[in-house]
Amino acid sequence: MKTFDSLWSELSTKSQSGVAAQDSSTVAALNNGTHFIAKKVIEEAGEVMLAAESQGQAELAEEISQLLYWLQVLMLDKKISLEDVYRRL
Repeated sequence: MKTFDSLWSELSTKSQSGVAAQDSSTVAALNNGTHFIAKKVIEEAGEVMLAAESQGQAELAEEISQLLYWLQVLMLDKKISLEDVYRRL
């Protein structure tokens, strides 16, 4: 099972490894830039809201996991570390 920290490690490695965009959706997203990534964050946040109001726990958990993924991609794009976030929790 992945954790927030292990996902961060995986995505960080992908973003720094020189993997081609066609081989990694994370690298492709980072290549598309901040505007693209931030729009995905907004989209996923909306889907979390909709799932919370009208779907079951499994669907809500899936949407939350996708939101967490896109938040981490945004963090990578803007060079914000987990420690930066944890200091503010």
